Amino acid sequence: MPTLADRLEAARRQQFVGRSLELDLFRSALAASELPFAVLYLYGPGGIGKTSLLREYAYIAQHLGRRVCRLDGRSLEAGPEQFQQALADQLEQERQDSDAAVSGCDLLLIDTAELIAPLEDWLRHSFLPSLPDHTLTIFAGRNPPSIRWRSDPGWQSNMRLMPLKNLSHLESRTYLQRRSVPENEHRTVLDFTHGHPLALSLVADVFAQKPQAKFQPQAEPDVIRALLERFTTEVPSNHHRTALEACSQVRTLNEPLLAAMVQTDAAVQLLTWLRGLSFIEADPSGIYPHDLAREALSADLRWRNPDKQVALHDRARAYYMAQFKSGDARRQRKVLNDYVFLHRENPVIRPYFEWQSSGVVYTDHLLPDDRDQLLDMVRRYEGQQAAAIAAHWIEKQPQHVFVLRKTESRPQGFLLLVDLSRLSAADQEIDPGACAVSRFLTANAPLRQGETATLFRFWMDGDTYQDVSPTQSRIFLNMVQHYLTTPGLAYTFIPCAQPEFWTAMFAFADLHRVSEADFEVDGRHFGVYGHDWRAVPPLLWLERLAARELDLQGGVEESLPVQDVRVMDEESFKSAVRQAFNDYTDTLALQDNPLLDSRLVLERAGSSSTVMQRIEILRRLLQETTAFLQSHPRHHKWQRVIDQTYLHPASNQEQAAEQLDLPFSTYRRYLQSGLQQVSEILWRMEVGSGAL
Repeated sequence: MPTLADRLEAARRQQFVGRSLELDLFRSALAASELPFAVLYLYGPGGIGKTSLLREYAYIAQHLGRRVCRLDGRSLEAGPEQFQQALADQLEQERQDSDAAVSGCDLLLIDTAELIAPLEDWLRHSFLPSLPDHTLTIFAGRNPPSIRWRSDPGWQSNMRLMPLKNLSHLESRTYLQRRSVPENEHRTVLDFTHGHPLALSLVADVFAQKPQAKFQPQAEPDVIRALLERFTTEVPSNHHRTALEACSQVRTLNEPLLAAMVQTDAAVQLLTWLRGLSFIEADPSGIYPHDLAREALSADLRWRNPDKQVALHDRARAYYMAQFKSGDARRQRKVLNDYVFLHRENPVIRPYFEWQSSGVVYTDHLLPDDRDQLLDMVRRYEGQQAAAIAAHWIEKQPQHVFVLRKTESRPQGFLLLVDLSRLSAADQEIDPGACAVSRFLTANAPLRQGETATLFRFWMDGDTYQDVSPTQSRIFLNMVQHYLTTPGLAYTFIPCAQPEFWTAMFAFADLHRVSEADFEVDGRHFGVYGHDWRAVPPLLWLERLAARELDLQGGVEESLPVQDVRVMDEESFKSAVRQAFNDYTDTLALQDNPLLDSRLVLERAGSSSTVMQRIEILRRLLQETTAFLQSHPRHHKWQRVIDQTYLHPASNQEQAAEQLDLPFSTYRRYLQSGLQQVSEILWRMEVGSGAL
């Protein structure tokens, strides 16, 4: 039975025009008894029609009974294992769709090839030569292949390069006719678009929304922006407009995310409408607009309705955090990529992230052959003593070394963490950095039971050290993942060789200079930034970043105020819990309870919450934790005593004991045991090492 995807594909094919030379070359290659070349490389600027041509190639091959597999650099993490896994997933999907065994493919299409440039050597030397000789691989990207492809004698005779250009005048007219654009509008449209395929398709979309429109282009050098502004005035409804705006704000959009952002039950219909637009593409993770279209749509929304942009970001952020909490490590990295993408327009943070290159490096674990290469990096940038320190930590805590790779074997950079809660005197003797940070903790923020602290002791790119790079961007994402997933995390520290360079970006991220923890190694000074996660826990930290996210003037200090958490020791915290039970029914007394400023309450109530809202959160926590005792046979009796004494109190404790049919001494023992258990549970939740 034909599906909606089939109808969409047929409609796109009906609108495909031109590219006769490219199609003739492809058909002749498939018809040959032996492929005349193994790789066809298409390249051209954004919007030139590379994806449409790949789609046509796929249709032709499938019509001839060839097995086709399609990958997109946008949805690939640029590592050999990840590439091969994505290919295997595509082959498995084809096997399920065709109900037949599929062991390989005859045509491998790789779109947005510029995003997997780090795999170039591996593809050229390992992967492509391993494919059967009947497999034709077609790359499509913005840039031509590197000189290494073209200077290799083997590939010179097995690769064809094909630059794509605008459609001809005749091809453009044919396209407009197929899209039912009125004949009397063709000249104006062609003079405006000059045969640019994306521009032509946007014009046609304008007429599809409003067939009687008159095309009156402004004297506007930005063709795509002008056309999209015209297009957005003709969308069918406000929900359609919001769906289009949502698509421009996030990296990729799928049905659940669309439903969360638009807040409608019609997400399926809206997603179908979006997929039918000529400037919207799709990959396994969702749909996304063409880069030029995204920039124009986002700029228009930011200018026209900044409050709506904030609301869309808030909804996307809430969706991502729910996905993050339920995902494994690999899924969490993907969600963080999507989450950080929301910050791409902020002028403070944008310079420090390589947005378009976020997929060119990938995170891997430490391999036996990595050690010497990592130490060479440290030695080159920080000296011999630093290399000896790094060797010590690699030996002692290898599980805390995260290697960033561009190719299958060579590390491009790395991040080495030190668990400060397990620091020994010998460690401090060896490492001045760990020693300085440990002294600061002891003097200013001693760890409580169940808490830990982390020093991001070494972080660097093999080519650019600690400068802005795709590797640095990936390292920072790994740091954020650590913030959000480490139980009991109290403090983190980042040493920088050039601390002044990072001032603006780290201020945005609520990381503060901790000059007392600065240190020197081999005569090199390192300035340290830190964050107290007890004072501003992860959820409140994200709230603080959200307040700054769309501050397009870059005024970090003008962000919305955020209430810092009150950091209490265990004894003070448990005393406050007991006092909260005593004052449970007395709202006036509860206003003075220190738990209202605890991490436990503020993370649930939000930093901008009122005192009354926090009181209600505190009461709910006491209720839920007490109810939790009921699930344990041994603790059930304690729950009943606490409930009768504080939550639904009798006139006095003697009457409560009588109602529970308990001797008063037994009642008092149960009450103390129950309060101790509830306080212990809440304390573990406060320090982040437990949950209900």
